[in-house]
Amino acid sequence: MNPVPRIATALTLSLLLVTGCDRGSHPHNIDKPAPEFSITDGTHSVDLSKLRGHVVVLNLWATWCPPCIEELPSLLALHQKMPNLEIVAISMDQDPDVYHQFLVQHHVNLVTIRDADQRINALYGTVQIPETYIIDRQGTLRRKFIGAQDWTDPNIMNYLAKM
Repeated sequence: MNPVPRIATALTLSLLLVTGCDRGSHPHNIDKPAPEFSITDGTHSVDLSKLRGHVVVLNLWATWCPPCIEELPSLLALHQKMPNLEIVAISMDQDPDVYHQFLVQHHVNLVTIRDADQRINALYGTVQIPETYIIDRQGTLRRKFIGAQDWTDPNIMNYLAKM
């Protein structure tokens, strides 16, 4: 039996395991200044530099994303329980009507902006939504969450409260 296919398979699996372990929760820019941006969608505007002095929860999402919809109620609850946090939700939705209808239907009362060009996703290196970045009061990127979270989880809330 030729050992080459087995070796090639073993090497491929090893490579996948090594790269698969880093799903981006510890991006290269952790503990570095968060990438600055200013964005407007005609309804809302956000300039990240103007949020200095506040803890920022930057959530990248879309209305067509089931995990994004799953985490939305807890993100809204976090907004209510911790009003001193600056929660900014950037949607990659293309259709403005679908986006605005979703916001009304789900009673979204936090700052959300539609970024159809996905400029912010590219800036932060987002590859899988929802992704959420925690930015401290000095503008430093402290943490990245991938996938739907329960934002009212005591561990997450304690983490945010201590910032």
